[in-house]
Amino acid sequence: MKFFAILFLGLILSESCLAQTSSQTYKIGLIDLMLLKRQKLGALPLAKELGADGLEIDMGGLGNRPTFDNKLVIDSIREQYMQTAKEAGIEFCSLGMTGFYSQSFCNRPNIDNTIADCIKTMQQMHIKIAFLPMGIQCDLVQHPEVRDSVVTRLKRAGAMAEKAGVIIGIETSLDATAEVQLLKDIGSPAIKIYFNFENPLSNGRDLYKEMEILGRDNICQIHCTNKDSVWLQYDKQIDMQKIKSILDKWQWKGWLVIERSRDATDPRNVKRNYGANVKYVKSVFQ
Repeated sequence: MKFFAILFLGLILSESCLAQTSSQTYKIGLIDLMLLKRQKLGALPLAKELGADGLEIDMGGLGNRPTFDNKLVIDSIREQYMQTAKEAGIEFCSLGMTGFYSQSFCNRPNIDNTIADCIKTMQQMHIKIAFLPMGIQCDLVQHPEVRDSVVTRLKRAGAMAEKAGVIIGIETSLDATAEVQLLKDIGSPAIKIYFNFENPLSNGRDLYKEMEILGRDNICQIHCTNKDSVWLQYDKQIDMQKIKSILDKWQWKGWLVIERSRDATDPRNVKRNYGANVKYVKSVFQ
C-alpha cells in the first residue's frame, strides 16, 4: 500500500509540474497602439487591468520624419515608462515599427538609421523582438519587383540585429513556402517571421498548414487574431485548441499578442474587446 501511495503522490506531483510548465509556456500580450495609448503610460495599467502579461510598444509614427516619432528616446520618459511597467507587473514583449505599414521599407532613404534607432530602444528597454511589417508599398505579392530591395535591406538589418543580440520579426503577404525561401535568401538568424493569423485567413490559405510549413524556428512571435468581425471565442475560422496543439508539439515558448478580432459593431470599446479576447486566449493557453 505504501508503494502505491508513493506512486500516486508522484503522479499528482508530475501532473502539477506539467500544469505549471504549461502555464509558463505561453504569455499573452496586447499592443499599446491598438489600446489607443501609443507610448502612453496609461497603456501599462490598462494592459494589467485587462489581464495581459505584457505589451507590444509602438515606436511612433514615421510620416516625412527622418526616423520614428519615438518619445522613449528621452531618458526621463523611458525611465518613467519602465518603472511604471515594473510596478504594474507588465513585461515588454516587443517593439513595433508599425510606421512601415504605410511607409516604404524598400525605398525609404536612410533606412539603416531608422532600424538602428529601433534597435537602440530595444537595448535600452531590454526588448528582444521588434515587429516590422512590409506594408502596402513593399507588399511582395502585389509588388514582386521590390523583392531584391527588401532582401538587401533585411540582410543589413539582420546584421545589425545579430550584433545587438535581438530579433526582427517581419510580416509579409507571402504564403508560408515563399516566406521560408525569403528567410533563406536573407540568411540571417536575427530575421524571422512575426506570424499573423489574419494573413493566411484573409487570403484563403490553411492557417494550420501555413504554421507547419514555417515551423517553430522561423516564427519569433505571433499576432494571434483575425480581422475585426467577432471576438476570438466566436471566430469559426480559428480553432484555437488546434493552434495550441501545434505550438505544444513544437514546445514553443513565445508570446501570443492580441492585435484585432474586435467586435465590428463596437470596435473602439477597448476594454470590452480586448478584455474578452485576453480572457479567452488565456483560458486556452494558460
